[in-house]
Amino acid sequence: MYTVRDDPLLGPRVYPQPVPPELARLAPRVHRADWPVWLGPAPRTSRDVLELCRLQTARGLAVLGWLAGADIPGDIGWLWPGCRLTGPRQQLMYGAAAAVPGPVLGLVISNWTWVLGTRLAGQVTAPYLAGTAYPDDGFTAAQATVTLMRVWERHRVARPALGAAWATARTVADWCKAAELHAAYGHEAPVFTYPRAALPPQGDLRPWITRLLRLS
Repeated sequence: MYTVRDDPLLGPRVYPQPVPPELARLAPRVHRADWPVWLGPAPRTSRDVLELCRLQTARGLAVLGWLAGADIPGDIGWLWPGCRLTGPRQQLMYGAAAAVPGPVLGLVISNWTWVLGTRLAGQVTAPYLAGTAYPDDGFTAAQATVTLMRVWERHRVARPALGAAWATARTVADWCKAAELHAAYGHEAPVFTYPRAALPPQGDLRPWITRLLRLS
């Protein structure tokens, strides 16, 4: 659950309530992903990264919807497999993502548009995605960081997707941090977001980004 308040300088701010422990435990797990640790043939690596970005964005939005107060299904085993998102599992994931309230989705879009507009985006997204995916294996995290940075630099088509995966994961983590501060100190804390920037051209976006971020 959460409340929304308007800040005269920053605009709408989202203040989450404390999160139950069983739900908070989903946050680090949702960051886990099998990001590639070497740069294979360009088409294959780019395709694999794009598919993993779609999975991570949908997965993160599903958890974000539950953090915001949506009903959690009794069985969420479909959330964790790292295989390609298709069929009934895709329907479940997309349905859960669609339950994210507008003000909460706005946090994701703020982070996403900001990172697409900064010249250091590759250096922002790659270490975060890799480091949170392999928190107990620094060597693998370092390899994945280099791979994701090269994908960002060499494949412009992958940038909106990588940005979406990063923005969703960051929002989940920052939501839980704000909720933790509220629980610890008894005062509401807003979810941190980077400043919102202009939306990228629709022609640069893959259909799943438009659908999950509700841009049409």
